[in-house]
Amino acid sequence: MEINFTKWQGCGNDFLLLDCLEEAEAPVRPEGYAAFAQRVCDRHYGVGGDGVLVVERPTTSEADFRMRIFNTDGSEAEMCGNGIRCFARYLYDFGRTGKQEFTVETGAGILVPRIVLEDGKVTGVRVDMGEPRLKATEIPVTGCSSERVIEQPLEVAGQTYDMTCVSMGNPHCVIFVDDAESFPIQELGTLFEHHERFPQRTNTEFVTVRDSEHLRMRVWERGAAVTLACGTGSCATLVAAALTGRTGRRAEVELDGGRLQVEWAADNHVFMTGPAELVFSGVVQG
Repeated sequence: MEINFTKWQGCGNDFLLLDCLEEAEAPVRPEGYAAFAQRVCDRHYGVGGDGVLVVERPTTSEADFRMRIFNTDGSEAEMCGNGIRCFARYLYDFGRTGKQEFTVETGAGILVPRIVLEDGKVTGVRVDMGEPRLKATEIPVTGCSSERVIEQPLEVAGQTYDMTCVSMGNPHCVIFVDDAESFPIQELGTLFEHHERFPQRTNTEFVTVRDSEHLRMRVWERGAAVTLACGTGSCATLVAAALTGRTGRRAEVELDGGRLQVEWAADNHVFMTGPAELVFSGVVQG
């Protein structure tokens, strides 16, 4: 059986996308999503990717589409910021919607992407990522001394770090460091992800403040290890920086794979704007 897919990238965060809107003609059945992701995301024996995006019909009348995302280890994530931009551009470019703005059901709630056009050409996607969740019980984080987790101590590999935690529908632990470039993320990232204080594991961002409007961030993603970018992580980073007085409520986040513009607006919603590009279309054997 041949399985058609498209491959996308946003700031180097790359995904395979399956269009399963027509259930009778879906290339993969829902029970096979996890195994498919594990197989095709392998960069040596598969196509290669940071995850698989699945387009489905929504389960609620409040949304136009449903997005599901599966990590390279087969686990299902609640949300992915770079992923939803790629998801939105697929729907627009491939004629699944004629609307410039529409609603998407995700594991983090209903989000609203908007296609950014300049002179009739798509230049990016802006997404209303919703409101950040700041209570420890909502993220979740255990063993906290206060309701919000702002610069609280976390011991990893014998060293104590100040962590600020935010949920953008998925958990994030933001660590501000002197030099994100040289931080040993490959060695320590998994220790943060699987730390006992994160009952659902966590994504971890290691961040250096360039100035009040520029942040340098590297990420260890839950279920995917080091990736070139993380959209929800960029949003969590901006929120953490604003909460700790390092920046205002708007900044550019520099990632290994590109740059995102993030704003924590007055209505408490976080908006993320960045690229989403088609890499190629292809077919794999089922």
